[in-house]
Amino acid sequence: MSTREKSPKQNVLPQPPKGKERLKWLGPGFLWMVSAAGSGELLFSPRVGALYGYTLLWALFAAVILKWFINREVGRYTVCTGATVIDGFASIKGPKNWALYLILIPQLFVAVATIAGLAGSAATALVLTVSGDIRWWTIGSILLSTALVMWGRFRVIELVATILAVLLSGAAVAAAVTVFPSFGDLVKGLVPQTPPNMEYGEILPWLGFMLSGAAGMIWYSYWIQKKGYGAAQKPTKDALHYSDTDKQKLKGWIRQMTLDNHLAVFGTLIITIAFLILGTELLKPRGLVPEENRVAEVLGNLLGEVWGPIGFWFMVVGVFIGFWDTVLSDQDGFGRMFAGGTRILLAPLKLGKRWQNEVFLKRLFVLVVVTILPIALYLAIGNPVTLLKIAGFIEAAHIPVLVVLVLLLNHRELPKELRPSLVTTLFTAMAGLFFAAFAIIYILQITGAVKL
Repeated sequence: MSTREKSPKQNVLPQPPKGKERLKWLGPGFLWMVSAAGSGELLFSPRVGALYGYTLLWALFAAVILKWFINREVGRYTVCTGATVIDGFASIKGPKNWALYLILIPQLFVAVATIAGLAGSAATALVLTVSGDIRWWTIGSILLSTALVMWGRFRVIELVATILAVLLSGAAVAAAVTVFPSFGDLVKGLVPQTPPNMEYGEILPWLGFMLSGAAGMIWYSYWIQKKGYGAAQKPTKDALHYSDTDKQKLKGWIRQMTLDNHLAVFGTLIITIAFLILGTELLKPRGLVPEENRVAEVLGNLLGEVWGPIGFWFMVVGVFIGFWDTVLSDQDGFGRMFAGGTRILLAPLKLGKRWQNEVFLKRLFVLVVVTILPIALYLAIGNPVTLLKIAGFIEAAHIPVLVVLVLLLNHRELPKELRPSLVTTLFTAMAGLFFAAFAIIYILQITGAVKL
């Protein structure tokens, strides 16, 4: 299961927090929530609102709530074993490391396209403020974030950026309240429906990135581990041999992780609905859609229409901060995930200590996969929204794969008392089917097999 060799012992697991102490243990869910701020909430929610209004509000609720179930199962595994799900996937029986390959290979494409699209979108804000060639600003944005991630010097910057992102989200919610439509319009959007001539290529990336995609949910496992939830403080090689006392403790830690997830889902719902309202009320009547090199210019109208030039430029700054901060967190997250997976894949080859060193492997992946390749892809295509749509499609289509693997992992490797309940299993499986259905319909639509 985990590469760590400690075995569980009676009463070695920490007690779960209680009362006010639970507040001190919140955090992984917040990181999960803000990791997608530069794509799902900031770009695609206003875009969907500008194109389709409130007709897909039901899909927004469904996607966020169903992702809660998936993310909870990812967190459950790490809480109960101390290992990341990447370690867990390597332990699933069958052809050697088949599950690991099934996760890592699609995510290579996601990583390259996501970083290129995010950096290109951030550059649209720089071009508005200081002019210049957008290609150079895109390259500069990627290289600067790479330098900070490689040197481990981005935590303070990320903290400041996160504070600004929270302020931007608060401003968006306040602006949405100002232009709030009638409740009747919103209620109609809760009825499952599809607008005429809907392009599933617009909807799938929105649903895929909303809250976070498959990659972000895998990263949640790392954040749970780093925070020290449950067995992360006393990692075990075999969770099936926990004592009854330890199982009770871990149930408490699962409740703590569940609370963390609740807050992330609630916060995401509020912010995403706010951006959907702004897109519908302010962009749709004017026929404006955030697209390609006009992302910042169009999104600036979300606050500019409410608070004038100050609101416009605050939004432009927020666009840069939101997208560029997501580049930082995504480079770090993808680097950790690929390094952890590659360490496992290379272990049988006995190539030397360097190729088992996750710090070295992370730097290698950051330099190549989320720096050099995104720059090359952006220079070749040059359309940031298109690149994010491609990445979002893969993320959404990859979610059902993650669902199957994590349910398989939890039911086979956790003690019966700590496994997901029948209801939880059914809702998690339903989440996988939800995203699979949208992905299949989109593929049928672009291949011409069906006309919708």
